[in-house]
Amino acid sequence: MTRMIALALLLVTAAPGQAQEAAPPPPQAEAPAPVPAPPPPAPKAETVRVSIQTSEGPITLELEKERAPATTANFLRYVDQKRFDGTTFYRAMKLTEDGKYGIIQGGLQNDPKRLFPPVKHEPTSTTGLSHVDGAISMARGAPDTATADFFITIGDLVSLDANPSQPGDNLGFAVFGHVAEGMDVVRRIMAAPISPTKGEGSMVGQMIDKPITIVSVRRAD
Repeated sequence: MTRMIALALLLVTAAPGQAQEAAPPPPQAEAPAPVPAPPPPAPKAETVRVSIQTSEGPITLELEKERAPATTANFLRYVDQKRFDGTTFYRAMKLTEDGKYGIIQGGLQNDPKRLFPPVKHEPTSTTGLSHVDGAISMARGAPDTATADFFITIGDLVSLDANPSQPGDNLGFAVFGHVAEGMDVVRRIMAAPISPTKGEGSMVGQMIDKPITIVSVRRAD
């Protein structure tokens, strides 16, 4: 009898229309939105590598062929005709006593027999470059007068960039590359003994007593 009652209860429980409603499934968490892939990095601007062999060791430059085309082409014209060979780094201007900020300057020192016509000025506000540590830039007087003398910065010297908000000659200097290898050589040149008498005007006290020879300058690519 007990077995028959249990069987009857089982049949009632399973009869159509009598089954308990199943509990609704728990809500599913929404899948997180896919994270968009980062944009591909901008292609690196085209550069030209140049090696400066000095009496203190080699310095390798990367020149901004794409971002500062006129200034780079001007420099390479002197390189390709070997007009820098036998010139010097002749100036080391320390902006701090420890030499961590300043410039070293080299080139033809306005030798009329070696100079090409001046190059059109390319300000940093146009090129997007800046006078950061190791930048190479053109020495100049007025805009559009740079020829073959150049300088390399030690430390960030962004005050040499163009600043259109300032009055007067606010075009700064034309950066056209940076030191890729050899900043140790640059700093050795900065530390060279200075003559107390050489130079003119504000450059007195900034001229290297025994200028550092630029043995040769060649394309390295």
